[in-house]
Amino acid sequence: MVADGQVVQVGGRRLRVTNLEKVVYPETGTTKGEIIGYYSQIAPLLLPLLAGRPVTRKRWVDGVGTTDAPAEAFFTKQLERGAPSWVPRQEIMHSDGPKEYPLVDDVPTLVWLAQIAAIELHVPQWRFDADGLPGKPDRLVLDLDPGPGVGLAQCAEVARIARGILTGMGLDPVPVTSGSKGIHLYAALPGAQTSAEISAVVKELARMIESDHPDLATSVMAKVQRGGKVFLDWSQNNGKKTTISPYSLRGRAHPWVAAPRTWEELDDPALRQLSMHEVLERMADGIDPMSALHPRDDQLLDAYRSKRDAERTPEPMPERAAPSSAGETRRFVIQEHHARRLHYDLRIEDRGVLVSWAVPKGVPETSGRNHLAVMTEPHPMEYLTFAGTIPAGEYGAGEMTVWDTGVVELEKWRDDEVIGTFVGREGGPLGSARLALIRTEGEGEKSSWLLHRMKDGSDRRQRRPHPKPSPASASSAEPTLSPMLAENGTPARAKSVNAKPWVEVKWDGIRAIGTWANGRMLLHARSGTDITARYPELTADGAPHLPADEAVIDGEIVAFDDRGRPSFSRLQNRMHLTKPREIEREVVRTPVVYIAFDLLRLNGHDLTGLPLEQRRSLLEDVTAGLDAPVQTPPVFDDVDAALAASSEFGLEGVVVKDRSSRYRPGQRSPAWVKLKNTLMQEVVIVGIRPGKGDREGTIGSLLLAVPSPAGLRYVGRVGTGFTDRMLRDLLAQLSPLRVPKAPLDGVPALDASDAQWVRPELVGEVEFGNWTPDGILRHSRWRGLRPDKTPAEVAVES
Repeated sequence: MVADGQVVQVGGRRLRVTNLEKVVYPETGTTKGEIIGYYSQIAPLLLPLLAGRPVTRKRWVDGVGTTDAPAEAFFTKQLERGAPSWVPRQEIMHSDGPKEYPLVDDVPTLVWLAQIAAIELHVPQWRFDADGLPGKPDRLVLDLDPGPGVGLAQCAEVARIARGILTGMGLDPVPVTSGSKGIHLYAALPGAQTSAEISAVVKELARMIESDHPDLATSVMAKVQRGGKVFLDWSQNNGKKTTISPYSLRGRAHPWVAAPRTWEELDDPALRQLSMHEVLERMADGIDPMSALHPRDDQLLDAYRSKRDAERTPEPMPERAAPSSAGETRRFVIQEHHARRLHYDLRIEDRGVLVSWAVPKGVPETSGRNHLAVMTEPHPMEYLTFAGTIPAGEYGAGEMTVWDTGVVELEKWRDDEVIGTFVGREGGPLGSARLALIRTEGEGEKSSWLLHRMKDGSDRRQRRPHPKPSPASASSAEPTLSPMLAENGTPARAKSVNAKPWVEVKWDGIRAIGTWANGRMLLHARSGTDITARYPELTADGAPHLPADEAVIDGEIVAFDDRGRPSFSRLQNRMHLTKPREIEREVVRTPVVYIAFDLLRLNGHDLTGLPLEQRRSLLEDVTAGLDAPVQTPPVFDDVDAALAASSEFGLEGVVVKDRSSRYRPGQRSPAWVKLKNTLMQEVVIVGIRPGKGDREGTIGSLLLAVPSPAGLRYVGRVGTGFTDRMLRDLLAQLSPLRVPKAPLDGVPALDASDAQWVRPELVGEVEFGNWTPDGILRHSRWRGLRPDKTPAEVAVES
């Protein structure tokens, strides 16, 4: 069991999240975890629009309610008491004294806001200046608010009229369907006028439209005059007022978003508000109409331009930086530069420029070497593809070619440390490399850094310790241990294992061997697969630190539901992810705990020959004082009471162990007996039956089998227990495995009639009522895939 809430790591920050399965939008079933997931994913588009602005929040602590019964909400300006100390903040003077507002510049702050039910994020049209005071607005906004009897189509008509006027003023407005009823128009400003001056301009714009189109629009605030018209609200340009930020969720009955749109979309007579899922899909397709309004920092290129003569060098000389970039996935280039002496230039995308380092010896080929890197001035984004000869006498004279280029998945980006996985072009010299840049001296341009190639998976596997009868180095190159396994049994048999029972909860997760060495935890599944990168809260910087030089632990990776119960279905959200960005987002929505229950090696000493009781005592010493997400659970001494309690709390069951037993790696031993409250069976997927109705285009049911002496034996199908995400993931993994013929015999004609067969490579797990006399699973329900198991390991549970 775990206490309510989990401490998770996001962007290098630790924060507690709670009640992730709480339904916030009752009409759609949207949960708090999904809201946190949305804000984590939309951050690259949202954060540039919030940066430098005080954020006023609208909070719904009990959910948004329904259309007929909307829930209470409240606005907050002052930063909440108990806010994490790392949340940036800035004061604004009010008539009753100063108030401290949060600045939302990073993903951890977004996640914290979602955790406290701050669903709507409202900001002014100005940013703080260098002195921490409200600056001049860098954009204007016109709110097109439909009166009674008016829909989005009429708002769009008025928006097009306003666009014509604004374009004539030299402005290029962007429409945003507000996520509520109407449309907002935004246009970027040079920042030369005050809020009062901009308000006066937009007010005059509203009056012009009202004068020319009195049947369509009004600039009068009185509600009695809005019937059948669009109200042109110019007042939100007042320096003391705020507007819902583009890409913010709305607290309506549905999870609509203040969604930036294209002008072509506004021509659609069926124009409607967009949900958070639709907005994320647009983001994945590269649609971001607001990118033109992202802040640009042209001063970043001042040093670059000052060193070059545009008339003499073929290097790119853009007038301004590119739109600001955000997020973990960025572009990079490494150039081979034959200047006075050969060196290499490493450049990484950030804030619309390429942050650059000169690396005399290039990228280290092994993790045992560090190379000097010297920071140079930022270069324009056009340098990603630059190759050519810089003339003699010019800065950097010599030939420059692209050595390799690609994308980098960033793990850390600070002013003194950068870590990421760099993936070059196909067939390029870099391949994939996890690199770290660490500043050692100075700041900014000409500061000294070390470029280090970090150990990849193969390096770590070679250095993984393995228990031996005698002390050994933590870097000994030996294979990972396979976990000891339990046999099925009955309570009577379990009680006979030892006169003094030792009972543990049977955790509904995936088994993992944890190897602690060199100050870092590595995780390997039962199959030996390295799953370290999938669980950064257990393995990355900021994860719990064991007070030992070296250790090997046996445990279970578990995800808990909101009632504190292990949930294998929730763990499915994490088990199959491999991309760092996807993993970091899901860490917030689906945190995990490593339940440590055995210690196999400690500081070079093999413990597998010691009695369980002694191993556990040493384990508790090692894990004492660690906070979540590493826990050592209690042990019970009453089989019947523990089994009854596990059933009452909806747990999978218990494991009864002989407290004097030694650890037998890879063996199924009668010294460990598992007692289950529900029947479960691992199965091999052999086919798909297509979905119909709501599931059309996806999976209706899966056809299942288990190995037998005569080959695969059909055991029925399963069509319940799936989430939409499970169905998408299953279809993606099964589609490449399609084969024209059934991989087994004996499938009933009805089940085989429309089956799509697949190679029997994926293992899953179902819970079921019982076996029929002819060996078919009855009342089966899908639990999830078991990537830690192979088809050969599947056996019929008795």
